[in-house]
Amino acid sequence: MSADTNLMPIPGPIDPVPVPRAAVQRADGKVELVGLPKEEIRAALESAGLDPKQAKLRAKQIWHWIYNRGVSDFSAMTDIAKAQQPWLAERFTLTRPEVVEAQVSTDGTRKWLLRTHDGHDFEMVFIPDADRGTLCVSSQVGCTLNCRFCHTGTMKLVRNLEPAEIVGQVMLARDALGEWPSSPEGRMLTNIVMMGMGEPLYNFDNVKQALKIVMDGDGLGLSKRRITLSTSGVVPMMSRAGEEIGVNLAVSLHAVTKEVRDEIVPINKKYGIEELLSACAAYPGANNARRITFEYVMLKDKNDSDADARELVRLIRQYKLPAKVNLIPFNPWPGAPYECSTDERIRAFSNIVFEAGISAPIRTPRGRDIDAACGQLKTAAEKKSRAERDREAAAA
Repeated sequence: MSADTNLMPIPGPIDPVPVPRAAVQRADGKVELVGLPKEEIRAALESAGLDPKQAKLRAKQIWHWIYNRGVSDFSAMTDIAKAQQPWLAERFTLTRPEVVEAQVSTDGTRKWLLRTHDGHDFEMVFIPDADRGTLCVSSQVGCTLNCRFCHTGTMKLVRNLEPAEIVGQVMLARDALGEWPSSPEGRMLTNIVMMGMGEPLYNFDNVKQALKIVMDGDGLGLSKRRITLSTSGVVPMMSRAGEEIGVNLAVSLHAVTKEVRDEIVPINKKYGIEELLSACAAYPGANNARRITFEYVMLKDKNDSDADARELVRLIRQYKLPAKVNLIPFNPWPGAPYECSTDERIRAFSNIVFEAGISAPIRTPRGRDIDAACGQLKTAAEKKSRAERDREAAAA
């Protein structure tokens, strides 16, 4: 990634909301059709010169080829006239993010370092389990929130990912897993979490547009019950997320006191724990069948005491939250200011929450041999020279 990257203007010391900015134009001037709603594909075809009736038919055909067949080349669309395929290819494109690096862990976790069309790197991770496969999707290149335990928080925000780049992550995973044509039967990729790089609620419109395609029965066809959006606590956008997107909610809580959360999740200085938990209580669609997940990274001698566990229980009860708590052993990275809690401490914390009748599973660390904590692969790749990466690619 070049050193002269233009960073997005970031106003405000505490709540650094990225200002809206137009999508970056492709160097080839073509219109990207991946990530566009059906109606916008039709409008794009019409504005390029197709008559309305033909544009409507072609849009339906192209949509099917993109999302049901996984096609990324107009020449593979066998029900579109061969004479029209080059016309489409001259004006439009169906791209995936470029794969810079792909790694597979000994535990089956897969991690990709991806690149946008204008040369910025971001990540996605696929975590297989016995009964499900979860894809961790990024929403931004970098992040503004500077959560102190998070490796992505050490990176500047470069830009929001566009709908094509968000949907494209799901399609790339389907490519890698051999899951075209699209069918819900026997699928390895069953769940999506918006927990990759970035704060999804600071890229609300693009995330919403992308997830609508992911959830569309004629699109990628994943149920909203199998999609979770994780926020660090952008309170004003939480109810909109529930009403307009309607997916499951996860909240990066990580502490139960103002002092500690102010330190490790600085957005807490803007939207405090009480305000955040009130927004959780009001989240549309949350109930015992669709609980809110609280992410809680276990940091040694920082947020892992019995008293912290009891306060967490008290808060969940006070706000009458249908909740489960994901306890996450901290995955250290070079220069990290914290250590992971001991196994004994994590188990003791979990037991206190469990005994109060609240689910508190301990997340099994995955992909540590491939630096699968968010942001680590990107940093490792930046330490290699481009020539080194080119040599590795040639040898692969």
